[in-house]
Amino acid sequence: MRHNKKFNHLGRKSAHRKAMLSNMANSLIFHKRITTTVAKAKALKMFVEPLITKAKNDTTHSRRIVFSVLKSKSAVAELFRDVADKVGDRPGGYTRILKTGNRLGDNAEMCIIELVDYNENMLSAKEDKSKKRRSRRGGSKAKTEAPKAEEKVAEPKAEEVVEEPKKEEPAAEEAKTEDEKKAE
Repeated sequence: MRHNKKFNHLGRKSAHRKAMLSNMANSLIFHKRITTTVAKAKALKMFVEPLITKAKNDTTHSRRIVFSVLKSKSAVAELFRDVADKVGDRPGGYTRILKTGNRLGDNAEMCIIELVDYNENMLSAKEDKSKKRRSRRGGSKAKTEAPKAEEKVAEPKAEEVVEEPKKEEPAAEEAKTEDEKKAE
């Protein structure tokens, strides 16, 4: 029975597994995104997320603990300097697994594992989606009050308002005359 045995052994001895996960964590920290199998990605997620949580508290003790796992000074420096600053307010869930299909050689299920805050495409899509959101009741009060405030602050002069319609009217008159000519 496998009671309380949570992690995947990945078909390797413990030393090989620890070295592989350490190398994959280093690659993930440096490149912010790597391609691997789903089983390895899930094991890496369990391996790297506690390290990122430790990196949020920048003390000598936490740096030594992370270094004992990663075994790379440059990876530890990158983790504590850049990654920890970017995920400082996030309470967890620092990685994302995106399945990409099966590998041609052995049909293994492949995926991309990435750090969540570093995918600019998804972040921009999320911002665009939040801007396009509409209510069925006509929108919020904050959205309707904002344009009124802008109009009060920057009111156009009477001359500017008169000039703009004059520019548009000749084109509209020409269009009307052409339509009237066609009708006749």
